[in-house]
Amino acid sequence: MSHHHHGQGGDRAFERPSTRPAGVRPLSAPGQVAVDYEHRVDFDRLRDYRLSRAKAALEASGCGAFLLFDFYNIRYTTQTWIGGALGDKMIRYALLLPGQDPILWDFGSAVRHHKLYSDWVPDENYRPGFLGFRGAVAPEGGADLMKDAVTEIKGLLVEAGVADMPLGIDIVEPPFLFELERQGIRIADAQQPMLDARVIKNTDEIMLLNQAAAMVDGVYQDIVDALRPGVRENEIVALANKRLYEYGSDQVEAINAISGERCNPHPHNFTDRIIRPGDQAFFDIIHSYNGYRTCYYRTFGVGWATESQRDAYKQAREWMDAALDALRPGVGSDEVAQVLPKAQDFGFDNELAAFGLQFAHGLGLGLHERPIISRLNSLKDPVELQAGMVFAMETYCPASDGVSAARIEEEVVVTDYGIEVLTKFPAQDLFVANPY
Repeated sequence: MSHHHHGQGGDRAFERPSTRPAGVRPLSAPGQVAVDYEHRVDFDRLRDYRLSRAKAALEASGCGAFLLFDFYNIRYTTQTWIGGALGDKMIRYALLLPGQDPILWDFGSAVRHHKLYSDWVPDENYRPGFLGFRGAVAPEGGADLMKDAVTEIKGLLVEAGVADMPLGIDIVEPPFLFELERQGIRIADAQQPMLDARVIKNTDEIMLLNQAAAMVDGVYQDIVDALRPGVRENEIVALANKRLYEYGSDQVEAINAISGERCNPHPHNFTDRIIRPGDQAFFDIIHSYNGYRTCYYRTFGVGWATESQRDAYKQAREWMDAALDALRPGVGSDEVAQVLPKAQDFGFDNELAAFGLQFAHGLGLGLHERPIISRLNSLKDPVELQAGMVFAMETYCPASDGVSAARIEEEVVVTDYGIEVLTKFPAQDLFVANPY
């Protein structure tokens, strides 16, 4: 089984040492089905936690209610899910009123399904809704879809006694916004309080994130086995999609597959390029399990690695380890950003031009949540790291050969005692796949 080994001798550490104190159990990623003999994800507890966080955010916001179109916010508050085909078309919306169960307007027969299977709110809180598929049904047409929807929402605000207060909205289509204004409803931003609510994950959210990462650990083993000269980037993407859906993923959002001369500059996509001997190749696997996402890069040598490629990897790893060493509760995100390399250190003019190569982003129901840690935003506007935050830390280093590059990403949970790393596929050293 030579194709499973490291290509660098067997005495190297595969995994970064943990800071976990003696007697503290590691975070678990148990099996996925419900069983009677182990504590696994408690979905009732998860639903209660998320709704209580959202309600507390509403109460603290100064808004009378939240009207939510962002489909991660809808899932967080209503505990319902429809995938990408309908979920991001701006036709599903939820109203969060103080002291009440959320009301969800959803697509056609999905409403009947929710009434049968999602019985945590009264039946009348699931209502059919449709706003026109991002303008495909003209808002000024005879259907009056948006006008009728706003009239119904306004009636509920009046009934709840909050019509005089601002209505918080996360994202919105312009014609819907104009209709709210026409009917005299004042608007505020609900996305900021909702992201604040979502930033601290409970034990169930962390377990789901860990299970999602475990699935990608396994997919990377499949990728390593397949990563030989002659395979195309798109074939690796197909392999990863197939394996993730077999594992039970509910959405494969994106797979980046980048090899050879495409590594630098980083294009953030995949093509039909044929992978060649001696290429450096890196991948990003972004999927979700029960809604909870991964963002998980790994870099490999194909058959062998050059000195230039190894040097770039070593540098990317040093930057990663410096960042991970800085992470613990109570630390400011500016302190973490300080240890990341400056844009000029790896060939960019400024932080905006280099954004996304050396940074961290929160992970949860959405791919990019809080905190965002980078030199672009954190030095001016730091946040304090707290236990329960989960984010992905990314580093990137171009190689001196002008084409290769190393990309590493570790998913991190902030704990009371420091951090736990969820991403387990070996990344301390450059992993050479199928060495000659």
